[in-house]
Amino acid sequence: MTPTLAPAFPFDKVQPEGRSMEPTAKPESQEISDRVLVERTQAGDPTAFDELVRRYQPRLLGMLYNMTNNQTDSWDLAMETFEKAYKSIHSFRLDAEFFTWLYRIGFNLTVNFIKRNKHRNNLSMDDEDLDLQNRSEFIDVSASGDAEKQARLVELKKKLNESMMKLSDQHRAVVTFFDIQGLSHAEISKIMDCKEETVRSRLFYAHKQLQKYLKNYL
Repeated sequence: MTPTLAPAFPFDKVQPEGRSMEPTAKPESQEISDRVLVERTQAGDPTAFDELVRRYQPRLLGMLYNMTNNQTDSWDLAMETFEKAYKSIHSFRLDAEFFTWLYRIGFNLTVNFIKRNKHRNNLSMDDEDLDLQNRSEFIDVSASGDAEKQARLVELKKKLNESMMKLSDQHRAVVTFFDIQGLSHAEISKIMDCKEETVRSRLFYAHKQLQKYLKNYL
């Protein structure tokens, strides 16, 4: 029986975030390893999977949002990811990392979703929908003290958001994983099912493309 994920998946209380996202589990529950929670889930305890949902929903949602740039789509994909992970939990190898396995499911679902909806314009320029504040690693935040520079900073952030959406799925993913979520090349290679050299190559190309798109702003 599929567990009820909604109570453990309060999307209405979660804002899309990037690198700053942390698991929302209570401190004492963090002492329980992912492996133990997976083992309990495999043994038929749905509450153990609810804990995994609480632990990884913010970071997963952040990744999906940075890939789709749409809150509704990221919420739907996150729910689909957790549902698929629960149904496939018995195929999970206990010597693997749960979060990379979960991310791989979410990444594949998102790539397929984007392909199905490639003709749909889902880029929103509404400030509430843009994940602007979490991409400051590309931006000189020292400019924020001056009103004119602050306005330019906001414009740059919007341009960066547009530029991210111009990248291919694979290149947008590596930027999301590495620059925004802080994952290592090794972790990204597992999620994207490719060699680390491929990750580095894609990341190099993606950075070059972003610099090209933003050349008039940097």
